[in-house]
Amino acid sequence: MTPQKKATVVSSSVAALLTLIKLVVGVASGSVAVLASAIDSVLDMFVSVFNYFAINNSEKPADKTFNYGRGKIEALASVIEGTIITVSGLFLLYQAIKKAINGEVSHYLGISLTVMTISLVITIALVMYLNKIARQTNSMVIKADALHYKTDVFSNIAVLVSLVLVNFTGIELIDVIVGGGISIFIIYSAYELIQEGVLVLLDHAVDEETVKKIVEIIKLEKKVNTHHLLKTRNAGNQTFIEVHLVYDCIITLMDAHRVTDRIEDKIKMLDPDRDWVINIHMDPYDDFEVNDNGKVCPIN
Repeated sequence: MTPQKKATVVSSSVAALLTLIKLVVGVASGSVAVLASAIDSVLDMFVSVFNYFAINNSEKPADKTFNYGRGKIEALASVIEGTIITVSGLFLLYQAIKKAINGEVSHYLGISLTVMTISLVITIALVMYLNKIARQTNSMVIKADALHYKTDVFSNIAVLVSLVLVNFTGIELIDVIVGGGISIFIIYSAYELIQEGVLVLLDHAVDEETVKKIVEIIKLEKKVNTHHLLKTRNAGNQTFIEVHLVYDCIITLMDAHRVTDRIEDKIKMLDPDRDWVINIHMDPYDDFEVNDNGKVCPIN
């Protein structure tokens, strides 16, 4: 099992445990803040399970049907996860408004405090683990999962503060405000997930720093006169690069091929953990400058 898959199994299991604990206490206590955290954990569980299948499919090699592989499944999973998080945030906001209108009262505050403290500790440990795997694999799905559970850490802290204040002051409005605040924060956190996923689905270029390094590698090759049509994109753990390299027209095919291989090797060393798919077209002249009458290589 790959580290990505293992991470989704761990996060799914943790989410299931937290869901069971917080849902029981949230319903029994009537606390909007605890219930908000419980509903978020339910969604965490389903999202983590979905992520497992997304990673499992994205790791399948390219075939006759999917010539470029299935890496974009991760981006699709990120968009779906962000959408689910947004919907959950809207539902929690509704619950907070409903409690404020109906004047509902929280119960079992002592038990709720204990449960949320345990939940906070477990979630912090999970976030640390997911961040470690995300750094190792550069998986968009695991990054999204880590960010999602990171919002849970802040949510749990907010819930704890809310429960403590309600316990000492008896002001239920605090629970409503905190629950509503958490829901807004959850909606806000989902925006980045959706944006990143959509950009990948739209074949957004890789970051500018990486593009600059690729251009620098090309320029350092003395036998390459210039280049054009440099295109880049990411899909899962794959980075696709296309570029036209312009050589002197009298260079042998063997020499041009050696230079091309050398450039590919240097580009791959920018991040050895990624799967680089590089397609280099070799031009005998810069066809960007071809005029209407055509341009041929002078033979002297």
